[in-house]
Amino acid sequence: MGQPVGRESGEAAQSELPPGQRLQRGWPVTHYGPVPKFRPERWEFRVFGATADSEKHCWTHDEFTALPYTTVVADLHCVTKFSMIGAEWGGVPARTILEIAPPAPAATHVMVWAEYGFSSNLRLDDFAAERSILATHKDGELLTAEHGFPLRLVVPQLYAWKGPKWVRGVEYMTADRRGFWEERGYHNIGDPWREQRYSYQEKPGDGPEL
Repeated sequence: MGQPVGRESGEAAQSELPPGQRLQRGWPVTHYGPVPKFRPERWEFRVFGATADSEKHCWTHDEFTALPYTTVVADLHCVTKFSMIGAEWGGVPARTILEIAPPAPAATHVMVWAEYGFSSNLRLDDFAAERSILATHKDGELLTAEHGFPLRLVVPQLYAWKGPKWVRGVEYMTADRRGFWEERGYHNIGDPWREQRYSYQEKPGDGPEL
């Protein structure tokens, strides 16, 4: 499934990987639950929660795809230990969403919501990072349904589960709370370079206050 994405081979490419990862030449399909059916007439993207104007902001599919489009070249590191190197992702920068629907000054985290109520929490700074992108394309082609069409979040500096497939909205939060996998034993932050895979590895300050 997917397109070959390796830009190097052998020891040179392996040296770019976070600890514990292996180079992946294709793009395996990994997700929990069924692949949702895309219905463009019902689809909308929402920004809500601690917004600067206390309002909810919504875009239809046509409106969202009309937002400024860009591409970034970034790796994808899956917690199952495969890594894709040098993929080109096309879509809407996460920073664009923060600019047109800004969070309140007190916002510190986001919860990214996807189909079937799936969610993933991120620090606001990770969501706002330069290469974080709400992707519609990979290597110049539309994402397939299995890989998240019509929209998936890519946050290259974190493990791939922190960037859900089939994204439908972003909630701004003034305090952290765990998302779907974080409630089921995955690390609250998910930095692959620090091998933050599981919640038992968390240190004080890594997770929400009890």
